[in-house]
Amino acid sequence: MPYLSDHSSGRVLLRVFVQPRASRTVFTGIHGDAIKLAITAPPVDGKANTAVIKFLASFLGIKKKSLDIKRGLQSRNKSILISGLNAEDVRGKIEAVLV
Repeated sequence: MPYLSDHSSGRVLLRVFVQPRASRTVFTGIHGDAIKLAITAPPVDGKANTAVIKFLASFLGIKKKSLDIKRGLQSRNKSILISGLNAEDVRGKIEAVLV
């Protein structure tokens, strides 16, 4: 899938399109070359970024420090580096909830 790729650092790069101030935090589908993630947090004072990291860590079953927003700290389009999982594991978990 276009939203997920292997990064040169050996980690996995996940592209996410964030929809803040949603009624619940959930993956909602594909948005261009990114996975769309609705979150309840507002996009102020880093609250949305914190909510994205917290949700992804819980969803993927990894620690928050294993996730790093590489690009898009002040944008809805974010590139997140994931350590500790391979692309196949991440893809499997995401596609299981999109079906």
